[in-house]
Amino acid sequence: MTYTRNTTLRYYSERYGKWIEVEQGFKSDGATGAIDIKSDGWWVHDKICATRQFEDETECTNFQASTILSDILRSEGRWLRALYWWPATFIAMWLRGY
Repeated sequence: MTYTRNTTLRYYSERYGKWIEVEQGFKSDGATGAIDIKSDGWWVHDKICATRQFEDETECTNFQASTILSDILRSEGRWLRALYWWPATFIAMWLRGY
């Protein structure tokens, strides 16, 4: 299934001091937009994985992408998901060559 972002989302990672922008119309799949996982973290993670960079065009590693997702989930009060989705997303993307 494909999901389309309806509004632009700008996320600032305090940990890395960098911006990530998910523009309106961005298309993604996977957990993004899943009814049972309403979180901006999936949009941000999928955008990073698609571009492999921050908004300033510096590299964003797989480790950083998974950490940012975990930070967002934690900030939303999803502590357990923040813990188990970090290794899950890191390994999944590593297996895909990221």
